[in-house]
Amino acid sequence: MADPIRLIHSAAEAGPQLPHNVEAEAALLGAIMIDNRIAEDVQLKLRADHFYEAVHGRIYDAILLLLDRNMVANPVTLKPMFEADEAMKSLGGPAYLAQLTGSGAGLIGARDFANQIYDLALLRELVAVGRNMAERAFDTSEAETPKEQIEAAEVALYKVAEEGGEAGSVKTFGQATRMAVELAEKALNAGGGLSGVTTGLDSVNAKTGGLHHSDLVILAGRPGMGKTALATNIAFNAARRWVRDEEDGIPPEKSVGAKVAFFSLEMSADQLATRILSEQSSISSESLRMGKIGQQDFRNLARAAAELETLPLFIDDTPGLTIAALRTRARRLKRRHGIGLVVVDYLQLLQGSGRQSDGNRVQEISEISRGLKTLAKELNVPVIALSQLSRAVEQREDKRPQLSDLRESGSIEQDADIVLFVYREEYYVASREPKRPGPEDDAKTHEDHQKWMADMEKVFGLSELIVAKQRHGATGKVKLKFEAQITRFSDYIDDAYLPAHRD
Repeated sequence: MADPIRLIHSAAEAGPQLPHNVEAEAALLGAIMIDNRIAEDVQLKLRADHFYEAVHGRIYDAILLLLDRNMVANPVTLKPMFEADEAMKSLGGPAYLAQLTGSGAGLIGARDFANQIYDLALLRELVAVGRNMAERAFDTSEAETPKEQIEAAEVALYKVAEEGGEAGSVKTFGQATRMAVELAEKALNAGGGLSGVTTGLDSVNAKTGGLHHSDLVILAGRPGMGKTALATNIAFNAARRWVRDEEDGIPPEKSVGAKVAFFSLEMSADQLATRILSEQSSISSESLRMGKIGQQDFRNLARAAAELETLPLFIDDTPGLTIAALRTRARRLKRRHGIGLVVVDYLQLLQGSGRQSDGNRVQEISEISRGLKTLAKELNVPVIALSQLSRAVEQREDKRPQLSDLRESGSIEQDADIVLFVYREEYYVASREPKRPGPEDDAKTHEDHQKWMADMEKVFGLSELIVAKQRHGATGKVKLKFEAQITRFSDYIDDAYLPAHRD
């Protein structure tokens, strides 16, 4: 009878040779059928489609199926499953199973064989990606632009890279415990209470413990509440802390700062830079845009700009990004620059794949929120996604947002690890300003305006950050100070806690 392995090689030689080793596949399958415990070592990494020879892949699947049923997997128990297999018949029928166990050569190096089969499968994937790239590039009738083809190729390559990583591997409780202790040590070294990336706001850090790796943080608010300003403040604070920790000789893994990728789908990069410059130079962004600044202001501006030149804050202001393109760009920034925080402004301006949504906006938003959560886990960084709120907020007497106000999809609330709402009562009180009294107006008009001014004084410059959902801790509110002219949030200090002034 002809050698089955030689028959496989003869069939393979009919076309271009792809990386493979059918002898290693045969030896591994034979070893597993002799000692089923070997399957426990290799099945976490090896799948049926990693085998070059399709029959070998089916045998491997059949072995795992029997083991899952708590049955012994050997040539006898596997035989009924392959009696009608046409490809197996060309190799000599079910007798081929017994032939695989003949030498027992794979018992000694089973793990090495499994690793080689896996590595060769990755090389075949690379060949397939390369061929696909070349075919699409040659096809000038392809609807996709060259830029879109490059992004699609990066996605395909990243999938191959993910295959080769340890992502998703099982961790023992001991490993998980060590990771938890390392986080606690990091929090202790940071001064206590901060185990993630800093927001730069002590009161927010105290409430959330910082921005935790692999978390999706939704930052939402109605227009005019300052959600973009807060996101920009946090991005700047995290990047600045990274620079300071680096200057102080703190290792990157122990820093509570981060290099930041800011995806701005609404504002341009120069508008964002103007906001940060305004905050750091204490000059209103309106004055900066219109050039209404004196020599001293310009010196402050130049000083702030010089300090910000080396800031590890990367701004991508490409409009109309799809969730797939955003993930590709974020992975690229992680690979090239080691980013530790991603900010997306804002979620509703992202587009879905177009395939899953089928014109349904709710499904599209669900796909986007799931994609952002997956990105946070893939890169092991916090992702802050800004989100709009529905107009239902405006219909209530109490304008404080609720989770049900998250616009267009309940999946945003479901996928998020933390949901934060920015609320400024000052905005609503200012909009209720009554008629300004003149000399001829009656006492009631003067009284109404005085009452409004008293209400305005109570809320002027104040903001609330509502922690509506938090997987790591309690919900609640954090009071912040907001300087609208320079779009800066800072910690609120109650007058009751200030030291008494002496005359």
